[in-house]
Amino acid sequence: MHKYLRAVGFASLKRRSDYELLVQKIALEGRDRAYTSIDDEYMLSVYSEEFAPGIGVSVVGQFNEDNQFYFEYAYPYLKGNMVSSYEDISVDRHAAKESYAGVCDEARLGVTLIFYLQNIIQYIRVMNAGLLPVKGTSVTLSALSIQGMIMMPLAKTDSDRDFVKKAGNDRIKLVEAARRGDEQAMESLTLDDMDTYTAISRKIRKDDIFTLVDTYFMPYGVECDQYSVLGEILNTELVTNTMTGEEIYKLQINCNEIIMDMCINKLDLFGEPEAGRRFKGIIWLQGYINYPV
Repeated sequence: MHKYLRAVGFASLKRRSDYELLVQKIALEGRDRAYTSIDDEYMLSVYSEEFAPGIGVSVVGQFNEDNQFYFEYAYPYLKGNMVSSYEDISVDRHAAKESYAGVCDEARLGVTLIFYLQNIIQYIRVMNAGLLPVKGTSVTLSALSIQGMIMMPLAKTDSDRDFVKKAGNDRIKLVEAARRGDEQAMESLTLDDMDTYTAISRKIRKDDIFTLVDTYFMPYGVECDQYSVLGEILNTELVTNTMTGEEIYKLQINCNEIIMDMCINKLDLFGEPEAGRRFKGIIWLQGYINYPV
């Protein structure tokens, strides 16, 4: 069973038999159904069912030449509500199964962003049509979490926010220049990182690290689409899984100026989320590529 099923309200799903019944229910009754062919050899199908607004489970399988459906895997998902990045995106298939990872060089993070692709049927159709690479795409990011806590915000004035925003924009320009091979921009970024490291090393002797760091977005563990994040909560909503009755928090968070939706089971969240407070936890990052065609 997928360990992030509890993030969408299936924490009570313990037995394999219950999991198989859930998969069967979605395969037979799922309202969202999509199909496409793979190399003209077999038909790939994705059945999805929502159990709360924008929150659900997808079942992926394939039909053989005798029109028999074979279940391959299932995963929970959260549909995001807004565009998170307009950077160019590439997609690679996972080795073990017919699933895909999206890769995006996000200048605001300064690192490569890797996410689990939600709309695989749409991507395969675009690929089969020979339209790749597609220019002008964007990605809507979302995340699931099974471990998180709420932290109080840092005291900031309007001038502090303006300074942080300006510094972030200046860094993005330097990163983009460095990508083009500008040696002066590379040197400036290196010096800025050294100054930041020196300042934090000096202050951390007296201050708590979370009073110095407002947000962060860092790779976590050995799986490339999982991250440790600290972000400001912009909006919060409590919804209920219609099948299990479990309560789920839907949070909109801002991590390093990247805005995305996230959900977590109320049982797994320590603290009371409110706009302005911060969320700290481990997330599984998902993404929906918005194709212009």
